[in-house]
Amino acid sequence: MTVTIVGSQFGDEGKGGAVDLYGEAADIVVRYQGGDNAGHTVVHEGEEYKLSLLPSGVVRGKECIIGNGCVVNPETLFDELDTLRERGLDPSVRVAERAHVIFPYHRVIDGIEEDDKDEKGDLTVGTTGRGIGPTYEDKAGRRGIRVGELLDSELLRSRLEYVVPQKRALVEDVFGVEAGSEFDVDRLFETYRDYGERLAEEGMTVDCGTYLQRRIDDGDEVMFEGAQGTLIDIDHGTYPYVTSSNPTAGAASVGSGLGPTVVGRGDVIGVVKAYLTRVGTGPLPTELGGVEGQTPGYGDGTADEEEEELATYIRDEGGEYGTVTGRPRRVGWLDMPILRHAARASGFTGIVVGHIDVLAGLDEVRVGHSYEVDGEEVTTVPPITEAWSRCTVNYRRFDGWSDVDWSAVARDGYEAIPENARTYLEYVQEELDTPIYAVGVGPGREDTVVLEDPFDGSTE
Repeated sequence: MTVTIVGSQFGDEGKGGAVDLYGEAADIVVRYQGGDNAGHTVVHEGEEYKLSLLPSGVVRGKECIIGNGCVVNPETLFDELDTLRERGLDPSVRVAERAHVIFPYHRVIDGIEEDDKDEKGDLTVGTTGRGIGPTYEDKAGRRGIRVGELLDSELLRSRLEYVVPQKRALVEDVFGVEAGSEFDVDRLFETYRDYGERLAEEGMTVDCGTYLQRRIDDGDEVMFEGAQGTLIDIDHGTYPYVTSSNPTAGAASVGSGLGPTVVGRGDVIGVVKAYLTRVGTGPLPTELGGVEGQTPGYGDGTADEEEEELATYIRDEGGEYGTVTGRPRRVGWLDMPILRHAARASGFTGIVVGHIDVLAGLDEVRVGHSYEVDGEEVTTVPPITEAWSRCTVNYRRFDGWSDVDWSAVARDGYEAIPENARTYLEYVQEELDTPIYAVGVGPGREDTVVLEDPFDGSTE
Protein backbone atom coordinates (compact mmCIF):
# COMPACT_ATOMS: atom_id res chain seq x y z
CA MET A 1 0.00 0.00 0.00
CA THR A 2 0.97 3.67 -0.05
CA VAL A 3 0.87 6.55 2.42
CA THR A 4 1.16 10.16 1.23
CA ILE A 5 2.35 12.94 3.56
CA VAL A 6 1.14 16.45 2.64
CA GLY A 7 1.71 19.86 4.19
CA SER A 8 -1.63 21.48 4.95
CA GLN A 9 -0.47 25.07 5.35
CA PHE A 10 2.45 27.10 3.95
CA GLY A 11 5.16 24.50 4.55
CA ASP A 12 7.29 23.99 7.68
CA GLU A 13 4.45 22.02 9.30
CA GLY A 14 6.66 19.11 10.39
CA LYS A 15 6.26 16.77 7.42
CA GLY A 16 9.75 15.35 7.98
CA GLY A 17 8.74 14.35 11.48
CA ALA A 18 5.60 12.63 10.18
CA VAL A 19 7.64 10.73 7.59
CA ASP A 20 10.10 9.75 10.30
CA LEU A 21 7.26 8.72 12.64
CA TYR A 22 5.55 6.36 10.23
CA GLY A 23 8.59 5.53 8.14
CA GLU A 24 9.54 2.38 10.04
CA ALA A 25 6.91 0.36 8.18
CA ALA A 26 7.78 1.83 4.78
CA ASP A 27 10.23 0.10 2.46
CA ILE A 28 10.64 3.10 0.17
CA VAL A 29 10.18 6.86 0.69
CA VAL A 30 9.57 8.92 -2.47
CA ARG A 31 9.93 12.68 -2.76
CA TYR A 32 7.50 13.67 -5.53
CA GLN A 33 8.01 17.42 -6.14
CA GLY A 34 10.12 20.45 -5.33
CA GLY A 35 13.86 20.87 -5.08
CA ASP A 36 16.50 21.91 -2.60
CA ASN A 37 14.40 24.87 -1.52
CA ALA A 38 12.40 22.56 0.74
CA GLY A 39 14.17 22.46 4.08
CA HIS A 40 13.12 19.86 6.62
CA THR A 41 14.55 18.80 9.95
CA VAL A 42 14.50 15.26 11.33
CA VAL A 43 15.55 14.32 14.87
CA HIS A 44 16.80 10.72 15.08
CA GLU A 45 18.31 9.15 18.21
CA GLY A 46 18.96 12.61 19.63
CA GLU A 47 20.72 13.79 16.46
CA GLU A 48 19.28 16.60 14.35
CA TYR A 49 19.53 16.30 10.57
CA LYS A 50 18.76 19.25 8.31
CA LEU A 51 17.95 18.23 4.74
CA SER A 52 16.78 20.19 1.72
CA LEU A 53 16.64 17.69 -1.14
CA LEU A 54 16.90 14.15 0.21
CA PRO A 55 13.66 12.58 1.47
CA SER A 56 13.33 12.50 5.27
CA GLY A 57 13.23 8.70 5.27
CA VAL A 58 16.96 8.64 4.49
CA VAL A 59 17.68 9.18 8.19
CA ARG A 60 15.85 5.95 9.08
CA GLY A 61 17.93 4.00 6.59
CA LYS A 62 15.06 3.61 4.13
CA GLU A 63 15.54 3.40 0.40
CA CYS A 64 14.71 6.87 -0.89
CA ILE A 65 13.80 8.04 -4.36
CA ILE A 66 13.79 11.57 -5.74
CA GLY A 67 10.91 11.37 -8.21
CA ASN A 68 10.47 12.73 -11.71
CA GLY A 69 8.34 15.58 -10.35
CA CYS A 70 11.39 17.01 -8.55
CA VAL A 71 14.08 19.34 -9.81
CA VAL A 72 17.56 18.24 -8.78
CA ASN A 73 20.67 20.22 -7.99
CA PRO A 74 23.41 17.56 -8.21
CA GLU A 75 25.75 19.62 -6.04
CA THR A 76 23.20 19.64 -3.21
CA LEU A 77 22.44 15.96 -3.77
CA PHE A 78 26.04 14.86 -3.33
CA ASP A 79 26.77 17.35 -0.53
CA GLU A 80 23.88 15.94 1.52
CA LEU A 81 24.83 12.35 0.76
CA ASP A 82 28.48 12.95 1.71
CA THR A 83 27.49 14.76 4.91
CA LEU A 84 25.25 11.90 6.01
CA ARG A 85 28.01 9.40 5.30
CA GLU A 86 30.45 11.47 7.35
CA ARG A 87 27.96 11.26 10.22
CA GLY A 88 27.93 7.50 10.06
CA LEU A 89 24.79 6.87 8.00
CA ASP A 90 24.64 4.75 4.86
CA PRO A 91 21.99 6.45 2.70
CA SER A 92 20.36 4.53 -0.13
CA VAL A 93 19.16 7.09 -2.68
CA ARG A 94 17.96 6.80 -6.26
CA VAL A 95 17.05 9.62 -8.64
CA ALA A 96 14.44 9.47 -11.39
CA GLU A 97 16.02 9.80 -14.82
CA ARG A 98 13.04 11.96 -15.85
CA ALA A 99 13.68 14.52 -13.09
CA HIS A 100 14.93 17.88 -14.34
CA VAL A 101 18.33 19.29 -13.43
CA ILE A 102 19.03 22.66 -11.83
CA PHE A 103 22.00 24.46 -13.40
CA PRO A 104 23.92 27.49 -12.08
CA TYR A 105 22.25 29.73 -14.67
CA HIS A 106 18.88 28.88 -13.18
CA ARG A 107 20.01 30.26 -9.83
CA VAL A 108 21.39 33.43 -11.40
CA ILE A 109 18.16 34.03 -13.30
CA ASP A 110 16.11 33.35 -10.16
CA GLY A 111 17.89 36.17 -8.35
CA ILE A 112 17.71 38.58 -11.26
CA GLU A 113 13.97 38.03 -11.72
CA GLU A 114 13.25 38.58 -8.02
CA ASP A 115 15.24 41.82 -8.04
CA ASP A 116 13.42 42.96 -11.18
CA LYS A 117 10.02 42.26 -9.61
CA ASP A 118 11.05 44.17 -6.49
CA GLU A 119 12.03 47.21 -8.54
CA LYS A 120 8.70 47.18 -10.39
CA GLY A 121 6.48 46.96 -7.33
CA ASP A 122 5.36 44.54 -4.65
CA LEU A 123 5.67 41.51 -6.92
CA THR A 124 8.43 39.53 -5.22
CA VAL A 125 7.55 35.98 -4.23
CA GLY A 126 10.32 35.59 -1.68
CA THR A 127 12.01 32.63 -3.36
CA THR A 128 15.04 30.94 -1.83
CA GLY A 129 17.03 31.89 -4.93
CA ARG A 130 17.92 28.28 -5.64
CA GLY A 131 16.76 28.22 -9.24
CA ILE A 132 13.65 26.14 -8.66
CA GLY A 133 11.20 28.30 -10.60
CA PRO A 134 13.42 28.84 -13.65
CA THR A 135 14.08 25.09 -13.82
CA TYR A 136 10.37 24.30 -13.84
CA GLU A 137 9.91 27.04 -16.46
CA ASP A 138 12.43 25.27 -18.69
CA LYS A 139 10.66 21.97 -18.07
CA ALA A 140 7.34 23.44 -19.20
CA GLY A 141 9.05 25.21 -22.11
CA ARG A 142 10.56 21.90 -23.31
CA ARG A 143 14.12 23.15 -23.04
CA GLY A 144 15.05 21.52 -19.75
CA ILE A 145 17.81 18.96 -19.22
CA ARG A 146 16.92 15.79 -17.35
CA VAL A 147 18.95 13.59 -15.02
CA GLY A 148 19.11 10.77 -17.55
CA GLU A 149 20.75 13.11 -20.05
CA LEU A 150 23.70 13.66 -17.69
CA LEU A 151 24.64 10.03 -18.31
CA ASP A 152 25.17 10.60 -22.05
CA SER A 153 27.95 13.13 -22.60
CA GLU A 154 27.13 13.68 -26.27
CA LEU A 155 23.49 14.34 -25.52
CA LEU A 156 24.36 16.58 -22.59
CA ARG A 157 26.65 18.67 -24.74
CA SER A 158 24.03 19.16 -27.44
CA ARG A 159 21.40 20.14 -24.87
CA LEU A 160 23.69 22.73 -23.29
CA GLU A 161 24.66 24.19 -26.66
CA TYR A 162 20.97 24.68 -27.40
CA VAL A 163 19.80 26.19 -24.13
CA VAL A 164 22.72 28.17 -22.71
CA PRO A 165 22.86 30.81 -25.51
CA GLN A 166 19.17 31.45 -24.89
CA LYS A 167 19.84 32.00 -21.19
CA ARG A 168 22.79 34.27 -21.90
CA ALA A 169 20.66 36.36 -24.25
CA LEU A 170 17.90 36.61 -21.64
CA VAL A 171 20.28 37.85 -18.99
CA GLU A 172 22.23 40.26 -21.16
CA ASP A 173 19.66 41.52 -23.66
CA VAL A 174 16.52 41.58 -21.51
CA PHE A 175 17.83 42.27 -18.00
CA GLY A 176 21.04 44.08 -19.00
CA VAL A 177 23.23 41.97 -16.70
CA GLU A 178 26.62 40.62 -17.72
CA ALA A 179 26.57 36.81 -17.95
CA GLY A 180 29.31 35.12 -15.95
CA SER A 181 30.82 31.65 -15.78
CA GLU A 182 27.40 30.17 -15.00
CA PHE A 183 26.71 30.58 -18.73
CA ASP A 184 29.93 28.95 -19.98
CA VAL A 185 28.99 25.85 -21.99
CA ASP A 186 32.41 24.19 -21.65
CA ARG A 187 32.54 24.65 -17.88
CA LEU A 188 28.97 23.47 -17.41
CA PHE A 189 29.57 20.44 -19.60
CA GLU A 190 32.63 19.32 -17.66
CA THR A 191 30.99 19.79 -14.27
CA TYR A 192 27.70 18.08 -15.11
CA ARG A 193 29.34 15.29 -17.09
CA ASP A 194 31.24 14.49 -13.89
CA TYR A 195 27.98 14.46 -11.94
CA GLY A 196 26.56 12.07 -14.50
CA GLU A 197 29.54 9.78 -14.16
CA ARG A 198 29.14 9.68 -10.39
CA LEU A 199 25.42 8.94 -10.71
CA ALA A 200 26.26 6.06 -13.04
CA GLU A 201 29.11 4.73 -10.91
CA GLU A 202 26.91 4.62 -7.82
CA GLY A 203 23.95 3.15 -9.74
CA MET A 204 21.68 5.91 -8.55
CA THR A 205 19.38 6.57 -11.52
CA VAL A 206 16.10 4.78 -12.06
CA ASP A 207 12.99 4.71 -14.26
CA CYS A 208 10.90 5.82 -11.30
CA GLY A 209 7.35 4.68 -12.11
CA THR A 210 8.39 1.30 -13.49
CA TYR A 211 10.68 0.66 -10.56
CA LEU A 212 8.08 1.63 -7.95
CA GLN A 213 5.31 -0.43 -9.55
CA ARG A 214 7.55 -3.48 -9.55
CA ARG A 215 8.33 -2.97 -5.88
CA ILE A 216 4.65 -2.54 -5.00
CA ASP A 217 3.81 -5.69 -6.96
CA ASP A 218 6.41 -7.47 -4.82
CA GLY A 219 4.57 -6.35 -1.68
CA ASP A 220 6.68 -3.37 -0.61
CA GLU A 221 5.18 -0.42 1.27
CA VAL A 222 5.71 3.05 -0.25
CA MET A 223 5.52 6.44 1.43
CA PHE A 224 5.23 9.62 -0.65
CA GLU A 225 6.74 12.76 0.86
CA GLY A 226 5.59 16.16 -0.34
CA ALA A 227 7.63 19.32 0.08
CA GLN A 228 6.32 22.77 1.06
CA GLY A 229 2.57 23.07 1.70
CA THR A 230 -0.86 23.34 0.10
CA LEU A 231 -1.08 27.13 0.23
CA ILE A 232 2.05 27.53 -1.89
CA ASP A 233 0.89 24.95 -4.45
CA ILE A 234 1.10 26.60 -7.86
CA ASP A 235 -2.54 25.67 -8.62
CA HIS A 236 -4.14 25.70 -5.18
CA GLY A 237 -2.07 28.28 -3.30
CA THR A 238 -1.92 32.05 -2.93
CA TYR A 239 -0.78 32.64 -6.50
CA PRO A 240 1.60 34.25 -7.43
CA TYR A 241 3.17 33.90 -3.96
CA VAL A 242 3.66 30.19 -4.49
CA THR A 243 6.25 27.59 -5.38
CA SER A 244 6.55 26.21 -8.92
CA SER A 245 5.19 22.70 -8.30
CA ASN A 246 2.25 20.91 -6.69
CA PRO A 247 2.71 19.86 -3.03
CA THR A 248 -0.87 18.53 -2.94
CA ALA A 249 -1.52 14.79 -2.99
CA GLY A 250 -2.46 14.55 -6.66
CA ALA A 251 1.16 15.27 -7.56
CA ALA A 252 2.27 12.08 -5.81
CA SER A 253 0.97 10.23 -8.84
CA VAL A 254 2.32 12.58 -11.50
CA GLY A 255 5.64 13.09 -9.72
CA SER A 256 6.35 9.39 -9.23
CA GLY A 257 4.97 7.77 -12.37
CA LEU A 258 2.39 5.67 -10.50
CA GLY A 259 -1.29 5.85 -11.39
CA PRO A 260 -3.80 7.79 -9.26
CA THR A 261 -5.60 4.56 -8.40
CA VAL A 262 -2.39 3.29 -6.78
CA VAL A 263 -1.89 6.42 -4.71
CA GLY A 264 -5.61 6.73 -3.97
CA ARG A 265 -5.87 3.29 -2.41
CA GLY A 266 -3.64 4.42 0.45
CA ASP A 267 -3.85 7.00 3.22
CA VAL A 268 -3.29 10.71 2.64
CA ILE A 269 -2.12 12.37 5.84
CA GLY A 270 -2.25 16.14 6.25
CA VAL A 271 0.37 17.58 8.58
CA VAL A 272 -0.90 20.53 10.63
CA LYS A 273 1.07 22.91 12.78
CA ALA A 274 -0.99 24.04 15.79
CA TYR A 275 -0.41 27.63 14.75
CA LEU A 276 0.49 29.14 11.39
CA THR A 277 3.81 30.17 9.87
CA ARG A 278 4.94 31.36 6.50
CA VAL A 279 8.24 32.32 4.88
CA GLY A 280 8.02 34.90 2.11
CA THR A 281 5.52 37.43 0.92
CA GLY A 282 1.79 36.98 0.34
CA PRO A 283 -1.38 37.12 2.43
CA LEU A 284 -1.65 35.72 5.96
CA PRO A 285 -5.00 36.81 7.44
CA THR A 286 -4.35 35.53 10.99
CA GLU A 287 -0.83 36.99 11.18
CA LEU A 288 0.22 38.11 14.64
CA GLY A 289 3.54 39.82 13.97
CA GLY A 290 5.25 40.88 10.80
CA VAL A 291 8.67 40.24 9.34
CA GLU A 292 10.47 43.01 7.49
CA GLY A 293 10.61 42.39 3.74
CA GLN A 294 7.95 39.66 3.92
CA THR A 295 4.80 41.00 5.55
CA PRO A 296 2.92 43.40 3.22
CA GLY A 297 2.90 46.89 4.71
CA TYR A 298 5.15 45.95 7.62
CA GLY A 299 7.04 48.89 9.09
CA ASP A 300 4.33 51.50 8.53
CA GLY A 301 3.95 52.08 12.29
CA THR A 302 0.59 50.30 12.67
CA ALA A 303 1.88 47.07 14.24
CA ASP A 304 0.25 45.95 17.50
CA GLU A 305 3.06 45.77 20.07
CA GLU A 306 1.41 43.06 22.16
CA GLU A 307 0.81 40.84 19.13
CA GLU A 308 4.37 41.44 17.93
CA GLU A 309 5.67 40.22 21.30
CA LEU A 310 3.43 37.15 21.14
CA ALA A 311 4.61 36.35 17.60
CA THR A 312 8.23 36.66 18.70
CA TYR A 313 7.58 34.36 21.66
CA ILE A 314 5.98 31.67 19.46
CA ARG A 315 8.69 32.06 16.81
CA ASP A 316 11.45 31.56 19.37
CA GLU A 317 9.74 28.75 21.27
CA GLY A 318 9.00 26.90 18.03
CA GLY A 319 12.36 27.60 16.38
CA GLU A 320 10.53 29.22 13.48
CA TYR A 321 13.44 30.08 11.25
CA GLY A 322 13.87 28.67 7.73
CA THR A 323 15.89 25.45 7.50
CA VAL A 324 17.35 26.48 4.14
CA THR A 325 17.53 30.28 4.42
CA GLY A 326 17.55 30.97 8.17
CA ARG A 327 14.89 33.63 7.56
CA PRO A 328 12.46 34.27 10.43
CA ARG A 329 9.02 32.91 9.66
CA ARG A 330 5.90 35.02 9.87
CA VAL A 331 3.63 33.78 12.65
CA GLY A 332 -0.16 33.66 12.96
CA TRP A 333 -2.98 31.81 14.65
CA LEU A 334 -4.28 28.56 13.18
CA ASP A 335 -6.48 29.26 10.15
CA MET A 336 -9.38 26.86 9.57
CA PRO A 337 -10.36 28.14 6.08
CA ILE A 338 -6.84 27.18 4.99
CA LEU A 339 -7.13 23.73 6.56
CA ARG A 340 -10.56 23.08 5.03
CA HIS A 341 -9.15 24.02 1.62
CA ALA A 342 -6.15 21.73 2.12
CA ALA A 343 -8.25 18.79 3.29
CA ARG A 344 -10.46 19.05 0.21
CA ALA A 345 -7.62 19.56 -2.28
CA SER A 346 -5.75 16.45 -1.12
CA GLY A 347 -8.52 14.30 0.34
CA PHE A 348 -7.02 13.81 3.78
CA THR A 349 -7.86 10.52 5.44
CA GLY A 350 -6.10 11.58 8.63
CA ILE A 351 -4.13 14.46 10.15
CA VAL A 352 -1.05 14.80 12.30
CA VAL A 353 -1.12 17.89 14.53
CA GLY A 354 2.18 19.12 15.93
CA HIS A 355 3.69 21.87 18.06
CA ILE A 356 0.92 22.02 20.68
CA ASP A 357 3.70 22.19 23.27
CA VAL A 358 4.88 25.48 21.75
CA LEU A 359 1.57 27.14 22.65
CA ALA A 360 1.67 25.90 26.27
CA GLY A 361 1.58 28.64 28.88
CA LEU A 362 -0.54 31.09 26.88
CA ASP A 363 -3.66 32.36 28.64
CA GLU A 364 -5.66 32.17 25.44
CA VAL A 365 -5.25 30.47 22.07
CA ARG A 366 -7.20 31.72 19.07
CA VAL A 367 -8.22 30.08 15.81
CA GLY A 368 -9.38 31.81 12.65
CA HIS A 369 -12.70 29.97 12.23
CA SER A 370 -13.95 31.75 9.11
CA TYR A 371 -13.56 34.96 7.10
CA GLU A 372 -15.87 37.87 6.49
CA VAL A 373 -15.50 38.92 2.84
CA ASP A 374 -17.60 41.74 1.40
CA GLY A 375 -20.20 41.23 4.13
CA GLU A 376 -20.45 37.46 3.71
CA GLU A 377 -19.06 34.73 5.97
CA VAL A 378 -16.91 32.22 4.08
CA THR A 379 -15.37 29.06 5.47
CA THR A 380 -12.67 28.44 2.87
CA VAL A 381 -10.04 30.54 1.12
CA PRO A 382 -10.77 32.93 -1.77
CA PRO A 383 -9.61 31.63 -5.18
CA ILE A 384 -8.22 35.06 -6.15
CA THR A 385 -5.36 36.06 -3.89
CA GLU A 386 -6.13 39.79 -4.01
CA ALA A 387 -9.46 39.07 -2.26
CA TRP A 388 -7.55 38.02 0.85
CA SER A 389 -6.84 41.67 1.57
CA ARG A 390 -10.59 42.11 2.08
CA CYS A 391 -10.83 39.22 4.54
CA THR A 392 -11.71 39.94 8.16
CA VAL A 393 -11.07 36.94 10.40
CA ASN A 394 -13.78 35.55 12.69
CA TYR A 395 -11.95 34.02 15.65
CA ARG A 396 -12.80 31.23 18.04
CA ARG A 397 -11.13 31.55 21.43
CA PHE A 398 -9.86 28.67 23.55
CA ASP A 399 -8.54 28.65 27.09
CA GLY A 400 -4.81 28.03 27.12
CA TRP A 401 -3.08 24.99 28.62
CA SER A 402 -0.22 24.58 31.04
CA ASP A 403 3.29 23.60 30.19
CA VAL A 404 3.71 20.01 31.38
CA ASP A 405 6.18 17.16 31.13
CA TRP A 406 5.62 16.49 27.44
CA SER A 407 7.83 13.42 27.47
CA ALA A 408 5.48 11.90 30.02
CA VAL A 409 2.50 12.89 27.86
CA ALA A 410 4.04 11.13 24.86
CA ARG A 411 4.59 8.04 26.99
CA ASP A 412 1.17 8.03 28.67
CA GLY A 413 -0.99 8.75 25.60
CA TYR A 414 -3.77 11.02 24.42
CA GLU A 415 -5.62 11.35 27.72
CA ALA A 416 -2.46 12.78 29.28
CA ILE A 417 -2.62 15.80 26.98
CA PRO A 418 -3.97 18.80 28.99
CA GLU A 419 -7.75 18.98 28.73
CA ASN A 420 -7.81 22.42 27.12
CA ALA A 421 -5.36 21.27 24.47
CA ARG A 422 -7.56 18.24 23.77
CA THR A 423 -10.55 20.56 23.35
CA TYR A 424 -8.53 22.52 20.80
CA LEU A 425 -7.46 19.37 18.94
CA GLU A 426 -10.96 17.94 18.86
CA TYR A 427 -12.29 21.19 17.42
CA VAL A 428 -9.84 20.86 14.51
CA GLN A 429 -10.76 17.19 14.00
CA GLU A 430 -14.49 17.94 13.96
CA GLU A 431 -14.18 20.93 11.62
CA LEU A 432 -12.21 18.87 9.09
CA ASP A 433 -14.27 15.73 9.65
CA THR A 434 -10.93 13.94 9.62
CA PRO A 435 -9.45 11.83 12.42
CA ILE A 436 -6.27 12.77 14.22
CA TYR A 437 -3.64 10.10 13.62
CA ALA A 438 -0.96 11.58 15.86
CA VAL A 439 -0.16 14.61 18.03
CA GLY A 440 3.35 16.03 18.20
CA VAL A 441 4.40 17.33 21.62
CA GLY A 442 8.11 17.85 20.96
CA PRO A 443 10.80 17.69 18.28
CA GLY A 444 11.66 13.99 18.34
CA ARG A 445 9.91 10.88 17.08
CA GLU A 446 9.50 9.76 20.68
CA ASP A 447 7.73 13.06 21.49
CA THR A 448 4.57 11.97 19.72
CA VAL A 449 1.21 10.60 20.81
CA VAL A 450 0.31 8.05 18.13
CA LEU A 451 -3.39 7.25 17.73
CA GLU A 452 -3.27 5.37 14.45
CA ASP A 453 -0.64 3.81 12.20
CA PRO A 454 -1.75 4.09 8.56
CA PHE A 455 0.36 1.12 7.51
CA ASP A 456 -1.37 -1.36 9.81
CA GLY A 457 -4.54 0.44 10.88
CA SER A 458 -3.74 -0.02 14.55
CA THR A 459 -5.16 2.49 17.00
CA GLU A 460 -4.15 3.48 20.52
